[in-house]
Amino acid sequence: PIKLLMSWLLSPVCELSHIFVLCGPPDLREIVFVIQSQSNTFHVRQAERRREDLLKQARGFTEPVVLLLHSLSENEGDWSILPLLSHSFGKNSSWIVFLEEETNVKLIALIKVLAKVDKNKEWFLGKPLFDEESTIIHHYAFAENPSIFKYPDFAASWALSIPLVVRLAKKVKEEPLKSDFTIDLKHEVALYIWDNGKGPHLTAVPELCTVPEDSPQASHCATTVSKKPPLCGDPVNKEDIFVAVKTCKKFHSERVPVIKKTWEKDALFLEYYSDHADPSIPTINLGVPNTERGHCGKTFAILQRFLSSAVPDTKWLLIVDDDTLISIPRLQVLLSCYDSSEPVSLGERYGYGLSQGGYSYITGGGGMVFSRKAVVRLLKSGCKCYSNDAPDDMVLGMCLNALGLPVTHSPLFHQARPEDYARDFLAHQVPISFHKHWNIDPIAVFNKWLKDDFTASQDELKSAKTEL
Repeated sequence: PIKLLMSWLLSPVCELSHIFVLCGPPDLREIVFVIQSQSNTFHVRQAERRREDLLKQARGFTEPVVLLLHSLSENEGDWSILPLLSHSFGKNSSWIVFLEEETNVKLIALIKVLAKVDKNKEWFLGKPLFDEESTIIHHYAFAENPSIFKYPDFAASWALSIPLVVRLAKKVKEEPLKSDFTIDLKHEVALYIWDNGKGPHLTAVPELCTVPEDSPQASHCATTVSKKPPLCGDPVNKEDIFVAVKTCKKFHSERVPVIKKTWEKDALFLEYYSDHADPSIPTINLGVPNTERGHCGKTFAILQRFLSSAVPDTKWLLIVDDDTLISIPRLQVLLSCYDSSEPVSLGERYGYGLSQGGYSYITGGGGMVFSRKAVVRLLKSGCKCYSNDAPDDMVLGMCLNALGLPVTHSPLFHQARPEDYARDFLAHQVPISFHKHWNIDPIAVFNKWLKDDFTASQDELKSAKTEL
């Protein structure tokens, strides 16, 4: 009996709870892993590596189901998670565990975490984030005490028990998302699950972590992440990036000087586009009047100019607002992971009407990056603005959707200010951009968050090339 008890205690999934021993060989068919993948070539490769790592760790046990989100259906809205809950996840499954492509998983440690929880009840598990102050990206939710509401850090992984999934799937069919916009998915999913107190709160799981894998703090963790930016080879040359800054006369003296004092020097090819030609900056008047709301007319004029002989022939176009703060060196590193011969549209992804067959788009304030191929496809399609003041980012999203071209998300681009994001969320990032000068010192924000260039050493780059 003693030997039998010891063998139980040393088995891969074994927990001593009061007088009961809960153990035995793990049935990994109870867990469905969903990797929150994207259809871009680089992201597919990253997701497939994550799947291979999970399956490698599972050798000798029953093989888990590992699904890639982008391949589950043709529905563009699946990245918003809720529409895919009606997907059949298998008769034996007890948990759906969602992972980002960058989430490192210690499989046995994660199984032990889930073994502690009653799978027959509704559970929403994750690493909690919270807002220190109410923020526009969360529609100023819980304005009186924003820290009271917790939502999951997707990078740490998060899990739903099947009883909760079953109820949510029914709820999604009967009651779609109330908001047309999908802005910060992790917060919106948590709100939908909570359901004004009728559903479960997020339960904090200390073993779901966002510390680096080699950190001393990682010893107790079932998941970890890497803070380093992805290394896919040499950073893209400055000569390959053309930067277009949208401005207007009233902001020439207020916003443009911030760019000149911060990141302008890192861009080799940069032009300012305005409703007024000011040779002291200089700005270029594209013949499009300034509009108070959307800037579709100006943006499409920029796209046409990018393909003309008026500017250098470059592989990438970056379009930013005059109150966007951005790190060009970090963008150079990130773009090394993408193939400029593909129609790439990259930035912070938002969604409109995703539960009713809508579309995704790159939100403009964080910076919109397009490969030359993407710009050529957009303009050849006949895509155009329905008015000069239409929202340019959303019109571009509609056009990309009509063409069947993917919108690629990077969490390193930010539509808002650093204080609009949870501190723990930013702690494991090397951000590329922030947006808005409202109620901040933009130069101080740039110096704190974006100034260092994080260019990798040659040894690191050689290693990355060998691995890739």
